[in-house]
Amino acid sequence: MFQVRGDSGPAVLLLPGGAASADGFFPGLAEGLIADPGCRVILHDRPGTGTSERPGSLASATSGLHVTIAEAGLGPVVAIGQSLGGAVAALLARDHPGDVAGLVLIDPSPVNDAARAHQLTQTMRKIETLHRLPLLGRVMQPLIGALGANKHLKSATRPDIRAAWQRMKELDLSQLARAAEGLDTLAAGFRESDLPRVPAAVITADRKPDTPMHRAHERLATALGAPLLSWPGADHNAQLTHPDEVLAACRAVVRQVQPGLTD
Repeated sequence: MFQVRGDSGPAVLLLPGGAASADGFFPGLAEGLIADPGCRVILHDRPGTGTSERPGSLASATSGLHVTIAEAGLGPVVAIGQSLGGAVAALLARDHPGDVAGLVLIDPSPVNDAARAHQLTQTMRKIETLHRLPLLGRVMQPLIGALGANKHLKSATRPDIRAAWQRMKELDLSQLARAAEGLDTLAAGFRESDLPRVPAAVITADRKPDTPMHRAHERLATALGAPLLSWPGADHNAQLTHPDEVLAACRAVVRQVQPGLTD
């Protein structure tokens, strides 16, 4: 199932990170894009993620989205994805280029770095195994959920951003691990040269330029002919630490897709 918000304008598909639900994951982004430059925003929880009751896998994500976009009748879309959602957005553009008019990748998971993707997948498998231990699992979930979220909760002034950080603390580790399963296999077959040239932006966290994640994001930006954007203090969840900058980047891509829209 999916929701469409907004009455007219180019279509935007929001792809949240991990296994999170699309509703509320990008605070203010849907509302901001509907108001300016005028968009229709598709909210959809892929099978196996969010509130969806249908099982699903990363390997089948793009085929499922292809069907959803066709059912919505709003394609091609500007796909905006964070973390694992960013990887899915890149895969959607590769697998179904006719569905994608533009891309905004917010600190995407390293689908274009096989070694890093393997490392990430192995880590998630270990976390899932430990989480299944009766006593340790009850301790791990709140601890991992609190990593990074607590400090941001203290400084967040917007209620919608505070609510999003709070949801980060309540993540379902088992669902997250299942959602990320297969990233290493997909990364092994991913070629940046297969990406279509569409209006795009790649947003990366405030890391040193020589880190593997920064280099992976730089390669994605180069392949797309897109700017690589970052801001001081931006972390993996740039949509929460820098929501205004992310909204501006998304608006810029939408306007490239449909140049007639007013500034």
